[in-house]
Amino acid sequence: MAVSLVTGGAGFIGAHVTNELIESGHTVVVLDDLSGGFEDNVHAKAIFINGSITDHLLLEKLFNDYKFDYVYHLAAYAAEGLSHFIKRFNYTNNLIGSVNLINESVKHKIKCFVFTSSIAVYGKGQLPMREDMLPMPEDPYGISKLAVEMDLKCTNEMFGLNYIIFRPHNVYGEYQNIGDKYRNVVGIFMNQLMLGDPLTIFGDGNQTRAFSYIKDVAPYIAKSVDVPSAYNTIFNIGADEDFTVNELASTVCSVMGLAGKMRYLEARNEVMHAYADHAKVQKAFNINSIFTLKEGLQRMADWVKTTGSRKSNKFQGIEITEKLPKIWMED
Repeated sequence: MAVSLVTGGAGFIGAHVTNELIESGHTVVVLDDLSGGFEDNVHAKAIFINGSITDHLLLEKLFNDYKFDYVYHLAAYAAEGLSHFIKRFNYTNNLIGSVNLINESVKHKIKCFVFTSSIAVYGKGQLPMREDMLPMPEDPYGISKLAVEMDLKCTNEMFGLNYIIFRPHNVYGEYQNIGDKYRNVVGIFMNQLMLGDPLTIFGDGNQTRAFSYIKDVAPYIAKSVDVPSAYNTIFNIGADEDFTVNELASTVCSVMGLAGKMRYLEARNEVMHAYADHAKVQKAFNINSIFTLKEGLQRMADWVKTTGSRKSNKFQGIEITEKLPKIWMED
């Protein structure tokens, strides 16, 4: 029986990957500091450890104690827009924490290191985004993800550590922290609707994204270690069809059964259009169909209605306030 470490397993994508692994027979240890996730997201059969990937001494102990076969690294603070204003926090958690894991994986001869990167590594002006394109990230979050990708490649060449890199994008679904006002626009919209607040949109709402339902992402991440041809390869993964943020807002209102008013804010510094090509992952994992936007949103809405709204906590570690969007300074 394989023993797998899932970092960020109390968070959104990590919880789904954990569920998939347990259903396929893995023994799973979840490491999460609960900064963005919730312990009740963790599968009852998983071993939960409350801790951080920045704690290299804790990692040393876990790797010694559990003799992992695989590492699924999903722990990150994935707030692209906010990452400009929390550079030290971003690089400490998303880069240095990842290096701590890679070090232990080399020392303990892990069979495969699965890393969730992001299409944020591509930057702007490369559409559709393909794995063979030169990455040009536009924000510190994307830079940190690309740095980890590069480290995994050189670690493989130096020490033989196998890896698989996934670049998901705009993933939504059950277990998402809808109370986080800095990231995950689908959850933000649903939470605002339940609170009776207007839906906040940066700029004119004509930005486009391909919003990806979790069940089109997590199962393939989980099963990837059983696909030898996927080793030492990078895959985009997610939905193909792109929508404007305005179209998303309208569809969210529809599935929630609530009328929402829009509140347009000053545009922020972000990539205007982002969607990816998925031919590579579709061939490697024999993916033939995915959920439509409305199907996925309806599933998330049904879950959100049972869990209720959440109150967002203000991020307490802002390092740069210049040009910080005003709404992020509100309580």
